[in-house]
Amino acid sequence: MPLIQSIKNDLERAGRPERVADLARFFQCHPGGYGEGDFFWAVTVPAQRSIAKRWYRETSLGDLQALLRDPVHECRLTALFMMIHRYDSGWKQQDLIDLYFRSTDYINNWDLVDSSAYQLPGKHYFPDQPGHLYELAQRDHLWEQRIAMVATMYYIRKGVTEHTFAIADTLLNHPHDLIHKATGWLIREAAKKDFEAALGFLLPRYQRMPRTMLRYAIERFDEPLRQDFLKGRV
Repeated sequence: MPLIQSIKNDLERAGRPERVADLARFFQCHPGGYGEGDFFWAVTVPAQRSIAKRWYRETSLGDLQALLRDPVHECRLTALFMMIHRYDSGWKQQDLIDLYFRSTDYINNWDLVDSSAYQLPGKHYFPDQPGHLYELAQRDHLWEQRIAMVATMYYIRKGVTEHTFAIADTLLNHPHDLIHKATGWLIREAAKKDFEAALGFLLPRYQRMPRTMLRYAIERFDEPLRQDFLKGRV
């Protein structure tokens, strides 16, 4: 596939080999890590966005699927950036969403999820199809659960916070740190839109939330209130 090879050539040329080992450690690619087995060329995100913008108009669904399944991390992230451009241009939107959900085993690190979940499924299911996100949150699949949580960012940006809190409640007892961080982060974002709703969610739950989730959720609270939550005084 000449087009795919051209995209990959651009990415590899933009790579920084001296940074590969650092990225592999950062994304926990060691045996047993959540990114086990991933490969990097150490291409910066701005470079990937630039390459995606250069090539996205020429890509087919087959091209995007091949890049999404590439063993190189930057190929998958660049494919997601191209899918966002394609979706925003109105091109085969349902086909793109179907491809996204056929590919969740390859959208398999937090940056891949966080760069795409709210701009593809979040946008696609807004305003009246959040049930799809609830279904994702119930699945026994780490990355689909994180997609469900992060996708609610699109709802938050439109002033709708209820689905963020409902999905957060579903994930409250999740065992993985990556879900704790994402859930706390989205609660924090929802609090910027509706502080009273965030308090109403946190007060009956904060003492049984994972500590990381709580810290992320209250990070921007006024310091006295933040300390009250941390010390169990509210």
